[in-house]
Amino acid sequence: MNIVETKYFNLQRLSDGVYAAIANPGEGAWSNAGFVDLGNELLVFDSFSTPIAAKELLKQAEEITGKKVKYLINSHYHGDHVFGNQVFIDSTIISTSLTRKLFEEKNVIDNVEKEQEEMGQYLKSLEKQIESTTDTILKHSLLNQFKEMSKVLEAVPYLKMVLPNLIFEKNLVIHGSKRNVELHCYGGGHTPSDCFLYLPEEKIAFMGDIVTVETHVPIYNPEEFVAILNKVKQIDIETIVPGHGCVGNLKLCDILIDYLSILIQKAKEAQRYNLSQENFMSGFSTPAEYNNWKSPNGIKRNLSTVYNFYKKPE
Repeated sequence: MNIVETKYFNLQRLSDGVYAAIANPGEGAWSNAGFVDLGNELLVFDSFSTPIAAKELLKQAEEITGKKVKYLINSHYHGDHVFGNQVFIDSTIISTSLTRKLFEEKNVIDNVEKEQEEMGQYLKSLEKQIESTTDTILKHSLLNQFKEMSKVLEAVPYLKMVLPNLIFEKNLVIHGSKRNVELHCYGGGHTPSDCFLYLPEEKIAFMGDIVTVETHVPIYNPEEFVAILNKVKQIDIETIVPGHGCVGNLKLCDILIDYLSILIQKAKEAQRYNLSQENFMSGFSTPAEYNNWKSPNGIKRNLSTVYNFYKKPE
């Protein structure tokens, strides 16, 4: 149930003191976030793609709970989950050590004018794709990408990269006076390091992009991705907050496992029959259940990733 609707996100109360912030498309949040009342302290999970959306998240979290944000979790290094970090500069920002390293290496703005120029060129290329495509799902995905990137471009002049300042490797428990929460990293499926937040008493998990809804989520390692999802399924979880899409349950893991398994199976077959990547991708027939899934690249990027993951050394 939505308790607050803002320009950037809708807040859903999942349990006493536990809230999911579900992003409104194209407004500057881009990904889902949330916050948890620990008792004396407040924890926020992910910080959206722009500081202006993050400011609204901070405002709502502190007004609703009457607490100050003590912790911010970065699920992984992608900008749509961490570009709002500067709003939480006075908080303890937590990630895995590898996420921090990737954040520092890849999220760099050395020259604002150059960044604005490159983003502007990218947006022009998206406009051309939007105009030329007749695929309604792809057009919708491209249009959303255009709107989200436009919001990031607006933020570039005042965007500051604020790195995590507390790191962990695999597991971290945060003890609050009201509840304890657990951070887990089972490896890298979507990125080289993906962590999630688990509330054992409420059986709620904030998954970042380990779980998304009807999205061709980028893949880093397909086999590890499946292994992570299978491991998540062994946890007593009743409610999942995905990185993108509506709140759901563990069935979301099964849907993604099936999706990844099909890509893996087809890529292995292509290698067995020595199919070129071009022939593999052109001959791939997307199963009907994934026809409405969104991504500015459709399924093509993931087909390419999985094909090259199993490519035999020359």
